[in-house]
Amino acid sequence: MASEMESELWMNLSAYNDSMFDNGTMEGGYVAFSDRPETYIVPILFAVVFVVGVLGNGTLVLIFGRHRRMRNVPNTYIFSLALGDLLLIVTCVPFTSTVYTIETWPYGLFICKLSEFVKDLSIGVSVFTLTALSADRYFAIVDPMRKHVGRATKLTVAIAVSIWLLAAACALPALFGSYLRSFQVSPTQTIRVCYPWAEEWGANFPRQIVTVRFVVFYLAPLSVIGVFYALMARHLLISARRGLPGEAHAQTRQAAARKKVAKTVLAFVVVFAVCFLPQHVFLLWFYHNPSAPDDYNGFWHAFRIAGFCMAFSNSCVNPIALYCVSGTFRKHFKRHLFCCCCPVSAEDAAPPGGTATRTLRSTLNHRQPLTRGTSKTTTWDSCHSMVHFNSTVRGRPPADHVALTTALNGSSEKT
Repeated sequence: MASEMESELWMNLSAYNDSMFDNGTMEGGYVAFSDRPETYIVPILFAVVFVVGVLGNGTLVLIFGRHRRMRNVPNTYIFSLALGDLLLIVTCVPFTSTVYTIETWPYGLFICKLSEFVKDLSIGVSVFTLTALSADRYFAIVDPMRKHVGRATKLTVAIAVSIWLLAAACALPALFGSYLRSFQVSPTQTIRVCYPWAEEWGANFPRQIVTVRFVVFYLAPLSVIGVFYALMARHLLISARRGLPGEAHAQTRQAAARKKVAKTVLAFVVVFAVCFLPQHVFLLWFYHNPSAPDDYNGFWHAFRIAGFCMAFSNSCVNPIALYCVSGTFRKHFKRHLFCCCCPVSAEDAAPPGGTATRTLRSTLNHRQPLTRGTSKTTTWDSCHSMVHFNSTVRGRPPADHVALTTALNGSSEKT
């Protein structure tokens, strides 16, 4: 029974009724690919995913590489997400899209192994990075005086690299188990499919690995993320009830910025959960329901294809979500991606660390150093020049020394 179910799932040849396999030979409802609507719909959807994903994630990588001020802790994780999605789009989407277009796998064993490995690698990078981002946002809000908040630190980079190594380890079964499996669909026709699990691993292995993947790549990470956000919400509610007496204006503004980043991360999490839920639901139903081959009908066929497309669409949705929720990234997207059709203001066009930063540094360098005998007038003069820079050059309201130090260090947490 397990072999029959695997054949029906991975060959994509069901005709909604009486689709049964016996010893690798399909009996009954085989429908030619040219007569199926998904043969024409899926390639169009994947073409959109490819174009939007390459442009969106490529722009995110470009922004992170060209703008030093964008290299803070949360943006380092966002860069890792974009890199994983871009890798998936380039190495998997052009080949996997033909599963519903071409009846037999034409690309050979190497592409089969590579596409299956990178697919699992990208999923692992996405969900583990979202977990790390949620943990970082929790500690940033609950413990705002952390020393490593702001610029990306060695610890952040080490965590990002560790996430890639962990995801690669989780994807190894797909790398070593994938092979080209042949099925005879008629007395005169045999097709080959890129099959992800080695036949010698046993008939029960697909059922087990589907369950493990659901727990490792979906249920457990999202549960941890849910705990972090529940604790974060609890902390914010308690803070709102007690009030924040004596808190400086800049610290309040910094807390608001961190909450905004947390909302951005939550948007990523919701997008991931929605995109991958249908695929997990179908796989769990198909491999754990003994009567799945008999119950498989038009609804489940459409549901499977929808889950297949939604899982890959997740790789192109994050840049869109980031554009919608983040004003800073929106400016960078307009500057690099929509420069031909969207006018950019002079403030937005200023290069990072350019005129504004040089003006501040020049202003501070020309002030007298504060010594033990310095008068209050000199002290106020220095502080006033900093506030004046912050309110006029950068277009922000006056802030205290904490915000100015943050601006000077380039450690703003805006996204």
